[in-house]
Amino acid sequence: MPLAAERLQKFLARAGIGSRRACEQLISQGRVRVNGRLVTEQGLRVDPERDKVQVDGRVVKPSGRFQYIMLNKPAGYVTTVRDPQGRPTVMHLLPERPRVFPVGRLDRDTEGLLLLTNDGELAYRLAHPRFQVEKRYRALVRGEVGPEAVRRLENGVVLDDGPTAPCRVRVIRREPERTLLELRLREGRKRQVRRMCEAVGHPVVALMRIAVGPVLLGRLPKGAWRPLTPEEIAALRGATGLD
Repeated sequence: MPLAAERLQKFLARAGIGSRRACEQLISQGRVRVNGRLVTEQGLRVDPERDKVQVDGRVVKPSGRFQYIMLNKPAGYVTTVRDPQGRPTVMHLLPERPRVFPVGRLDRDTEGLLLLTNDGELAYRLAHPRFQVEKRYRALVRGEVGPEAVRRLENGVVLDDGPTAPCRVRVIRREPERTLLELRLREGRKRQVRRMCEAVGHPVVALMRIAVGPVLLGRLPKGAWRPLTPEEIAALRGATGLD
């Protein structure tokens, strides 16, 4: 049965080029050709069986097999495939460099659960706030966090890019001059947890992501990675409506 035509950015994501958003950027940057013609507009539909699609001159074909990886990211690594500044990236922690890309981002100083895949549609849905996939963090912050600060975090605080959505916050323990919090968010702005905590007067000392949707970091050692289990993959697909 012939494959149906699909949007160019979705085709590129399905081929493992990157997330759908990253593929949209490639199109806008003039790096994609369809049947020899440069394409810069979004939404062009292509026929995977008939059309020749190229990125930077290389012919692109859909991936025959998706890979799904969990990594316990240490601090000091940037969440990109390549870094123009020469800093170590999370890809250096994968021994055979499988053709996968990070789902969303953790900033350089943040540790914990990072998913990597070449399943562009799943990556897009996990990262996009429209699909409401919860991300869970443990944040060690300065000072004693009281009920008013917790209420402000849960109801949303105003950042320079607008107010944050409501979230769930739990005080895990209090230490002298520090508090350990658990935060559950359904949006993923740049350095969001750090900026939220700073906005209520409790800057982050250390930050770790411990879950993405139904997938938990568990006891995976820092810097180690493993393939997701079939059950974890199915749970992620279910959480994003890909069942």
